[in-house]
Amino acid sequence: MRILISGASGLVGKSLVNFLSLNQHQVVKLVRTRTDVKKDEIVWDIKKKKIDLSSLEGFDAIIHLAGENIAGRWTEEKKKKIEESRVASTQLLCRALSGLHLPPRVFISASAIGYYGDQADRVLTETSAKGQGFLADVCNKWEHPTHALSEKGIQVVNIRTGMVLSPKGGALKTMLLPFKLGLGGKIGSGKQYMSWIALDDLVAIFATLLQNSHITGPVNAVSPYPVTNEEFTKTLGNVLNRPTFLAVPEFVIKKLLGEMGEALLLVSQRVRPEILLDSHFSFTHPRLGEALEYLLN
Repeated sequence: MRILISGASGLVGKSLVNFLSLNQHQVVKLVRTRTDVKKDEIVWDIKKKKIDLSSLEGFDAIIHLAGENIAGRWTEEKKKKIEESRVASTQLLCRALSGLHLPPRVFISASAIGYYGDQADRVLTETSAKGQGFLADVCNKWEHPTHALSEKGIQVVNIRTGMVLSPKGGALKTMLLPFKLGLGGKIGSGKQYMSWIALDDLVAIFATLLQNSHITGPVNAVSPYPVTNEEFTKTLGNVLNRPTFLAVPEFVIKKLLGEMGEALLLVSQRVRPEILLDSHFSFTHPRLGEALEYLLN
C-alpha cells in the first residue's frame, strides 16, 4: 500500500513508519517543515491552511497522528495549542481529501479515550456517550471533521487510544526513574481505572485496520484488561523489584500539576476494546504484568 502519515516523528508514528516500511509498504510523511528535498515527505502548513492537493492524490491510506503533546501544565495557551493542533489539522486534511479525484480508500485518524471523561468503574465501549471536561470536548471536535469523509465513501476510523506503554517515551518512560528509585506509589485513592495499550499492540491495531475494510467509526485501542491505578503501581513495582508505598495524595496532584494532572492521573476510564474483540483481533500483550515484563526486561 501507499500510505501517508502525519505525526510520523512521534512515539507511535516512528514505530508505525518502521513497521510498515519493513512490511514493504511505501510510507510518505506529512511534515510541517522540510530541511532538504526528500521524496518521502509532503509539506503542509496548518496555520496558513495550506496543502498541495495534487500531492495527496493516489494514496491507498492516510493515517493522521499529528497533535501537540498534552503533557505539561495546562495554561490557556497550552490548551489552545492542544485543541488547535488536533482540530485545525484534521479540518484541513479532511477538506483537502474531500476534493481529490483519487481519494484514499481508508482514513485512520487518532483520537483518545479522553472522549469518555471520568466514568468511575463503568465499562465503556465505542457506543458509550461522550463525557465531560476539556479532553472530552477536544476529542469530540477532533473526530467531527472526519464525518464528512464518510459521506464521500471513504472508510473512516477514529482510533481512541489509551495510555501507550513504551520505555522509549510517554507516561511509562516518565514513571521509570521515580519507580526505580523506590519513590513510586498509588495516586489519589488508587481506585481510578487506567486503560492502557502496549506500543507493539497499538502498531498492530493500525496495521489490522489498514487491511480490514469493514471496521468504521470509533475504535478503542486499549488492552481488554484495564487495571486500577493501585494495581498498575503494584505491578510496575513488582516488575522493577522496587517498593511502591509512597502514595501521592489527590490534593498534591491538583496543586502541582493542576488541570492536566487531574485529567490524566485522577479520572477513571474503564474502557473495553469491543470492536477489536468482536473482529477477533489478537493482542500480543493483553495483561499488564506480561506487557511490562516484555517492555522492561
